[in-house]
Amino acid sequence: MSEANGIGARWSAANGSTDRAVASPTDGLQRTLRSAICCSGVGLHSGETVTMTLTPAEPDVGIVFRRTDLKNGARDIPARFDAVVDTRLCTTLGNDHGTRVATVEHLMAALAGCGVDNAIVEIDAPEVPVMDGSSEPFVFLIECAGVVDQAAARRTLVVRRPVAVEEGDARASLEPSDGFTISLDIDFASRAIGRQELHLDVCDLSFKREISRARTFGFLHEVEALRAAGLARGGSLDNAVVVDGDTVLNQEGLRFEDEFVRHKVLDCIGDMALAGAPIAGRLRGRRTGHGLNNRLLRALFADRENYMLAPVTELAAAAE
Repeated sequence: MSEANGIGARWSAANGSTDRAVASPTDGLQRTLRSAICCSGVGLHSGETVTMTLTPAEPDVGIVFRRTDLKNGARDIPARFDAVVDTRLCTTLGNDHGTRVATVEHLMAALAGCGVDNAIVEIDAPEVPVMDGSSEPFVFLIECAGVVDQAAARRTLVVRRPVAVEEGDARASLEPSDGFTISLDIDFASRAIGRQELHLDVCDLSFKREISRARTFGFLHEVEALRAAGLARGGSLDNAVVVDGDTVLNQEGLRFEDEFVRHKVLDCIGDMALAGAPIAGRLRGRRTGHGLNNRLLRALFADRENYMLAPVTELAAAAE
């Protein structure tokens, strides 16, 4: 790992720990990175080596992925729910030129969890590097780069009335709430996972401490089929929790007893960040995935009566 500001490969050496803290936001202001910062790794599904640089952006730009290996007219993709073009095992964004960037959810979760509103993600391949399979390396990068307030009001996406989507026995819903909370449950036949549930009030500190370290996971018996389909080519025990029957194969074991549901919450935070603004709402999900998460946002935005965008300062004043 190397960084544009010369910090070097300290995440690996420090095992993810850092004394740097994300700057405390001034209430109601947008935030961006203080400086550019770079990392490299492999794509989870492509197996390609990827170099990625997170750079500051102007207010109201949002998060934009920029393919530096392509020409100007085709290289930019906004990180928005309506730019999602594939949700098989990851969230993939695309534009009208056919340009794609896959596996954006872990990075999007880190940016949202650290309160970054505006950034350009420069990337020289069609997939975000998987790093260790969690958001923790990206949180480290953001903390090393630093975060600064901008002279522009931050807006919150306020859920005004409930919306829900279902697919088989999977369900996801958004309901009105003062803050952003997530309640998820999962249920797998493997006794290594079983049934797990988690409720979280999402904020900078809860994301970093409770969610960012949770790694993606998969099953050994599915690996051959996935690779035949052109997926999971970069997957290994170094960047995923692998389950064989009722056994976790990773020698170091789990980072949390319920790491599996925590990673599902991480994925959900990353997918919901594609709303383009912090959400004030309660998300409930059962056996959710990237496809259902995207369908939920599309259902929310399908009717203007379902939501409103309001400056954070106005919401705070109304609550007093």
